[in-house]
Amino acid sequence: MEFTLFTLLNGVSYGLLLFMLSSGLTLIFSMMGVLNFAHASFYMLGAYIAYSISSWLGFWPALILAPLVVGVAGALVERYGLRPLHKFGHIPELLFTFGLSYLMVELVQLIWGRAAVPYPIPRELDRPLFTLFATSFPMYRGFMMLVALAMLAGIWLVLTRSRIGLVIQAALTHPDAVEALGHNVPRIFMWVFGGGCALAGLAGVIGGNAFVTEPGMAGTVGSIIFVVVVVGGMGSLAGAFVASILIGVLQTFAVALDYSMMSLLNWAGANITPTTPGYSLLKLTIAQSAAILPFVLLVLILIFRPKGLMGTRE
Repeated sequence: MEFTLFTLLNGVSYGLLLFMLSSGLTLIFSMMGVLNFAHASFYMLGAYIAYSISSWLGFWPALILAPLVVGVAGALVERYGLRPLHKFGHIPELLFTFGLSYLMVELVQLIWGRAAVPYPIPRELDRPLFTLFATSFPMYRGFMMLVALAMLAGIWLVLTRSRIGLVIQAALTHPDAVEALGHNVPRIFMWVFGGGCALAGLAGVIGGNAFVTEPGMAGTVGSIIFVVVVVGGMGSLAGAFVASILIGVLQTFAVALDYSMMSLLNWAGANITPTTPGYSLLKLTIAQSAAILPFVLLVLILIFRPKGLMGTRE
């Protein structure tokens, strides 16, 4: 019970962090049709900016200011980088964001260096939230889960219950009518892109000190984000939430399970030795293969349900 409960909580907290990352990418793709390959780089940028701000003003101002800075940077990228490319189709957009991801990594290394920076958890959150079976659950992970759920509720309210959300959705399907009503559609899309980048920046503020803030952090989570988006269904926010929790729990349980096919066969009475054919494959543990499990899930989804768990095929 102790192992199951705490592994499940850790998996859900990691899954909610993945959702914080994938929600911005899903929002940008569903509203603009742009698959932003630099999205994980905005996550990294949010962590580094939060580190700098927290060094001067503390963590709580960084929690507010860093996503705003990243959001403005994302809006400028859309206005002066992506907008001139929209008329040429999706391939130039993909190439631009792909190159931008490398440029942002190099800029981060020039400004903050190649080594990891000391971005600590705030002192008031660096203690146990509760203790069960002699095992404590960190308060910061609980805070991470709370922020992710609040962000989910905020996105849903803005898109479905506010005038801004209605204008954004109308601009997606009927841009000419929205322009006729006096709204600037390119500016709407610019702030949608900036808002998606701000969500990635918020994930960087929260995840940067929970894990490690270093230049390779974008590459670490970048591929997983696209797995989440495809598994959940391209453009589906609800699908991204379900896929994030599923992949987070799957990976966390897999890392904690040190079992292999060899141990299972030996338990059943087989005598597996180094001379047994396929020995190297049989001794591979679930924990060792945890990193590839999301990609195995991705392949299965693409084979049996190409539109994703909650996506719509168009």
